[in-house]
Amino acid sequence: MTYLQRLIANTLIFISMSVLLPTHVIVASLWMAVVASFVLSILNMLVKPVLTLLSLPLNLLTFGLFSFVISAGMLQLTSWIVGSQNFGFSSFSVSIMVAIVMAIVNMIVSEHNIDKYTDG
Repeated sequence: MTYLQRLIANTLIFISMSVLLPTHVIVASLWMAVVASFVLSILNMLVKPVLTLLSLPLNLLTFGLFSFVISAGMLQLTSWIVGSQNFGFSSFSVSIMVAIVMAIVNMIVSEHNIDKYTDG
């Protein structure tokens, strides 16, 4: 999946989650969803690898489930950078739920793109 496709997918996930859970996921506008998606991509590129490496023992102990907590932390950090009145979550558990939904949707979109370009 290209960078632009992932950016669009994450933006659509943020908008969809704010429509489905309006009291738990706050997205002020479409522009704020795009900005949050861009900030999240930068954080995933710079901060997430360091956190994943530091939490490797805990991640191995939980069979990889701790990676959802790290992703939720990245979402909370994105909310803090963008501003919680523009983009935010009501609790950390909602952030974990959004991180799980994002992982599932990104996996589906990535698999669709892989199937499109393979011979078979």
